[in-house]
Amino acid sequence: MMRTNVTVSVAPLEGRTGKLLVPVGLPTPHQLPVGFEVTGGDITLTGEETTGQFAALVTPEPGEDVVVRYAYRDKGPGYPDALFHPRRNRFTSAAQDLMFDAINIADAQVNGHAAIQALVNAAAEKFRYAHPEVRFNDGCEEVPYLACGLTEGSCVDINTYLIASLRAAGYEAGYVTGYFFPEEKNGSCDDMHCWVVTRHDGVVLEWDIAHHLKMGTRDVSSGLNPKPGDRVAVAHSMGLSFPDLGISCEKLIGEPAWVGVEGRLEKAEVTIRREVVGRKVAA
Repeated sequence: MMRTNVTVSVAPLEGRTGKLLVPVGLPTPHQLPVGFEVTGGDITLTGEETTGQFAALVTPEPGEDVVVRYAYRDKGPGYPDALFHPRRNRFTSAAQDLMFDAINIADAQVNGHAAIQALVNAAAEKFRYAHPEVRFNDGCEEVPYLACGLTEGSCVDINTYLIASLRAAGYEAGYVTGYFFPEEKNGSCDDMHCWVVTRHDGVVLEWDIAHHLKMGTRDVSSGLNPKPGDRVAVAHSMGLSFPDLGISCEKLIGEPAWVGVEGRLEKAEVTIRREVVGRKVAA
C-alpha cells in the first residue's frame, strides 16, 4: 500500500513569540490521514465551531523550527459530510446579481450534472490566474458578481466564486485546502492549494479550475491533477471560527499560520516536502 509523508517546517518568528494553528489532515476518497506529529513545540487541540473540525495549536520552543509531519495511506472513506453543509458568511454567500446569474445558468441546463458543469465553465470564464494584492471580494460582505472581462485571481479567489455560484443555485459543494506537489518539483511545493468538490444525486466530483487555467485551457473537466502531480488534503470550508483563540470568520486554514494578537492568522515561513513510499494500490 502506498503511503505519503508530508513534512512542513516552520521557521521561528524573529524578535517575538507566537503560537501556530495547524490543520491535522482530512480524509478524501483517495487518502486517509494515519499520522500527525509535531516536534519543536507543545501542542493542544482546538475546535472550529462551524464545521466540527479540530486543529493543533502549537507553542514553539524558543528559537526552534516547528516541524509538522503528516502521514497518509492510499485510499480513503470519502470527503466528510460536513464539507458539503452550506454555512452563510462573507466568503460563501452570493450577492444578489451573482445569485440570479447562477440560477439562470443552472435553469438552462438539462439536468443537475449539466448545471454543475455549466457553473464551473462560467466561473472559469471570469478569471485569469494570478495572485493579486487586492482580491475581487476584499471588503465585501457577500461574494460579488463579475459581469464582464477577466479578473485576476488565485485558486482561493476562483473557488470562492465557484462555491458561491454553486450554492446559490442549490447544489452541494465544498471547499478543500491542502498541498499540491507538481511533478516537476520532485516532492516540494511553495504553499497551500485548494479545490472544489460537488455532490449531486450521489455523484461526487472534484474540480480544479486554477490548474486548468495554468495549463492554458478554460475547457474544465472534473477530476484532480490536470497539471501532473500529487496532492493531500488538510482541512475544509471557509469562514472558520476558533472561539478559544478569538478567531472569528477566518477565510481558511491550510499551511501552518501564526495566531495574531487580534484573532487573525498571519502567514508563516514554511518549507514543504513530500515523500511517497510503497506501491499504489490498483483501483
